[in-house]
Amino acid sequence: MTTPPATMTAIAIVGKGGPEVLQPVTLPVPSASRGQLLVKVAAAGVNRPDVMQRLGLYPAPKGHSEIPGLEVAGTVAAVGEGTGRFKLGDPVMALVNGGGYAEYCLAEESSCLPVPGNLAMAEAAAIPEGFFTVWHNVFERGALKAGEWFLMHGGTSGIGVAAIQLAHAFGAKVITTVGSPEKCDVCRTLGATRAIDYTTEDFAEVVKAETGGRGVDLILDIVGGDYVERNIRSLADDGRLVCIAFQQGSKVTIDLMRVMFKRLTLTGSTLRIRSAEVKAAIARAVEENALPLLADGRVKIVMDRTYPLAEAGKAHARMEESHIGKIVLIV
Repeated sequence: MTTPPATMTAIAIVGKGGPEVLQPVTLPVPSASRGQLLVKVAAAGVNRPDVMQRLGLYPAPKGHSEIPGLEVAGTVAAVGEGTGRFKLGDPVMALVNGGGYAEYCLAEESSCLPVPGNLAMAEAAAIPEGFFTVWHNVFERGALKAGEWFLMHGGTSGIGVAAIQLAHAFGAKVITTVGSPEKCDVCRTLGATRAIDYTTEDFAEVVKAETGGRGVDLILDIVGGDYVERNIRSLADDGRLVCIAFQQGSKVTIDLMRVMFKRLTLTGSTLRIRSAEVKAAIARAVEENALPLLADGRVKIVMDRTYPLAEAGKAHARMEESHIGKIVLIV
């Protein structure tokens, strides 16, 4: 294993605005502190929070890299004190607080996972952000159980393709919303019982019909806005609504009387600001519950496109278009 170089290429956000503000720069290679690994990045996932950061709406947490990128896969290039699970040269994938769009990236060892042998590095880089988010919000916070009805908005997003497959694998009945017949077909192949084209159908009416008027037990919402009131109408008694993004806005008006009568739970979370301890616990749960499904092919990585690191701007432009599955940068 060679010693890491002194400098590396990374993608900086120069100003804020469109994809053109993503520019290659030369930076010092960071050093691993206690509990950290330095990962030689082979691939980095592109996610909606990266776009929000580029627009100036989602700054990096204090003390963390301002380089975008929340998930990487690669090999261990250096280890900090207090590490021990992974050694130099090991293939790993990691959830990180930033810095993924670069040749080298720091990761807490506790948020790293081994790469299943059947997956390419590009596929591995598509796992951490989505699968950590889904496991925590659908199965821990949302408490989804076998036999329950689950509604996932944005079924062909990176989050959506993971959520549909995991919910189906653990015995839930899945309904999802997407924006085209093609996307409906994809979601059905992933395990959705019913895929709703929101351009031609009202999801609240479809949910009512599909569940015999009962409603769904859990909704994972990445839309916000006017979806929230319809989500509440779509929930069964004792249903749960988990909000993790708000593409149509975070300020909404709801009827609390309906919440009270149906005994609903409204909650939400964001992952980036959570403590290392919380992320470590989620990592272990993902390793125990999701990685075996990925390793034997019962759950698959749905890839949209890959781009070279230097073309991060093109990857962001693709993210803002209609796409299916994960977008990944190849380093």
